[in-house]
Amino acid sequence: MSQTDAPIRVLLVDDHAMLRAGFRTILDTQPDITVVGEAATGAEAVAQASALRPDVITMDVQMPDMDGIEATRRIVADAGVGAAIAIVTTFDRDDYLYQALDAGASGFLLKNAGAEDLIAAVRALAAGDGMLAPEVTRRVLARFTTASSRASGPASASASAGESTPTAAPSPVAPTVLLDPLTEREAEVLVLLADARSNAEIAGALFIGEATVKTHVSRILQKLGARDRVQAVVLAHRMGLT
Repeated sequence: MSQTDAPIRVLLVDDHAMLRAGFRTILDTQPDITVVGEAATGAEAVAQASALRPDVITMDVQMPDMDGIEATRRIVADAGVGAAIAIVTTFDRDDYLYQALDAGASGFLLKNAGAEDLIAAVRALAAGDGMLAPEVTRRVLARFTTASSRASGPASASASAGESTPTAAPSPVAPTVLLDPLTEREAEVLVLLADARSNAEIAGALFIGEATVKTHVSRILQKLGARDRVQAVVLAHRMGLT
């Protein structure tokens, strides 16, 4: 990090003080990352996000007062915040992850993640890349795809409007609806994104530069109307591209 670069500002949200302390200890050792605040409830997270304007938020799900899903939804709705949110999970409630995607989460992190995984996740989210831990992604997206193939039109429509049933998944999307605006190269990049590839890995697979990959990803997000890479990946899986 150069002297002119500002460190990545992180807000830690979890009702367990020991976990927050552990995350803080890990992140504060990095010269390009600084923990600017902590919150023990969803309501505190919303208030802290508004007051501190962090770049990245690690968000627990099950908390008193307000859960992490609702907190994520409110923070994402506040255009003045602009933080990327990583949902912290222990896998005990997969249904929360579906709701987290709809709420605007940009990634997932396991509570037992190693120090390097946590650091990498924060940097990825701050760079706008999103973060799809393979252990979480395979399980969540597999269920998205399976549930989507079984979903009916009316049921999925009601589930996507406001308060959704926890186990409901979005209805399938016709590939031509979303793929038509994409160029052939952008479609190739989208398929690799759906395989949880990094920009560097996509560049290597397609024999193009990372800067070119970033340009393609930006255009894909714009054309698909996706918030970030995570939502683009979910759309790709719903279209059956993987």
